[in-house]
Amino acid sequence: MTHEQIVRKLCLISAVFLTSPLQAADLQDLHLPVVPRTESERARIAAIVAPTHDFTTAEKFEANSGGAATVRPTKTADAFSQPSGNISFERELDFKVGNGLFRKLWVSSPSSTLASDGLGPLYNARSCQRCHLKDGRGHPPEGPDDTAVSMLVRLSVLDESRAIAEIDAYIATGPDPTYGGQVQDFGVAGHPAEARIIVSYSEASIALSEGEFASLRTPAYELADLGYGPVDPQVMLSARVAPQMIGLGLLDAIPASDILALADPDDRDGDGISGRPNIVWSTVYDQPMLGRFGVKAGQPSVWEQSAGAFHGDIGISSSLHPQGYGDCTEAQALCRAAPDGNTPDHDNAEISDVGLELVSFYSANLGVPGRRDVDDKDVLRGKQVFYETGCTACHTPKHVTHRLDDQPEQSFQLIWPYTDMLLHDMGPGLADNRPEARATGQEWRTPPLWGIGLTQQVSGHSYFLHDGRARSLLEAILWHGGEAEAAKTRVIEMPKADRAALVRFLESL
Repeated sequence: MTHEQIVRKLCLISAVFLTSPLQAADLQDLHLPVVPRTESERARIAAIVAPTHDFTTAEKFEANSGGAATVRPTKTADAFSQPSGNISFERELDFKVGNGLFRKLWVSSPSSTLASDGLGPLYNARSCQRCHLKDGRGHPPEGPDDTAVSMLVRLSVLDESRAIAEIDAYIATGPDPTYGGQVQDFGVAGHPAEARIIVSYSEASIALSEGEFASLRTPAYELADLGYGPVDPQVMLSARVAPQMIGLGLLDAIPASDILALADPDDRDGDGISGRPNIVWSTVYDQPMLGRFGVKAGQPSVWEQSAGAFHGDIGISSSLHPQGYGDCTEAQALCRAAPDGNTPDHDNAEISDVGLELVSFYSANLGVPGRRDVDDKDVLRGKQVFYETGCTACHTPKHVTHRLDDQPEQSFQLIWPYTDMLLHDMGPGLADNRPEARATGQEWRTPPLWGIGLTQQVSGHSYFLHDGRARSLLEAILWHGGEAEAAKTRVIEMPKADRAALVRFLESL
């Protein structure tokens, strides 16, 4: 099957399941200690999250992006590395221990340092922090002398044998038979790296109103120096830079029912926006759950996202992914036969459930910095442009999290992440043509926008979108297509001053 035939097949699959009914009652937040809402709470919440029509002043609590968990914005590169603003002294200790594990450099087996034993044998980075630099956004390699340490390439092939009957219209895929689920561009001694990732770009100019122009760069990816033979001829790949880490626990605590209520797969309201939830299989709970994390919402919780990253990115096993050889395939026999760090002391894995829980707790409690300049007249004008242009159809400004037992930092908070957590078709220009669970090759989860204005300060660059192709916020907007085509066109045609105000608003988030 050619690449074009694969794309056509995925489009046909998409046409079928875009109209498939979703049984919302079956999607419970099993991973959260939820206290059910009362009828009066539901009414209060509906009034609070209703969109504003007043752009003369900031809304009440708008500066507190993460509710009571919001942290004071700093002017250093550590702006994304603070614990939730409402965390207790005792729980902050767990946060700091989790931070230590997040930053820890793993070493290859066998080693005298049992607690750090088990790297690889094939891997992308030696620690979580090496990809999520300063807990911020990664970037594609910048020239031939730079590595792809904060970017990875996912791999998959269509495989009907992996269909999940419990999930309607699941697009069944499996790993590349030789290289697995992603390209590992490093290997421990004696194990060649799988490949070297080469990124090249072509430029195209786009005309804006009032004589302005912007230039968009389209990436092309090449896997050079393949260490284990050719990839499958039908392989689909997707390049992805590491996302910023702030607010994950708050996103995890948005009720699934609230997210599903925003879905409109058949565009019944006729606004051209047809957001859909991704439904994924939870290994922990052995049933379908709402996908929340990853650029296509392929993981249902912070815990499973963390375990998957340890497994795929560092080659560290856990009770969820017990294979000590990480992502190595049967075709990589030497890798599978290599010593690993699995030990009874760590639940017969390389990181114990306690260790994984601490890392997940750290990840869930990286505080969201408060807004800056919420009452600035240009920011308020930009906010109005954001609303009137239709951006809020996907970038839902605010939510109220579950009331939670034993999880006080995320419990019953009014938050402002600017995401609906749903999948949207963003058109062929932004497509990676690689499905994930129910997500097609043109669909992406709406990314949260909180903290986006601090990217340069934290990460030292201004690269955006899933693969870092956009070099500015304006370029990121101009890459929008598909369901967002009309909104993008409005941005292109609006007065120059309104475009500048829109970017100024985004920079305040």
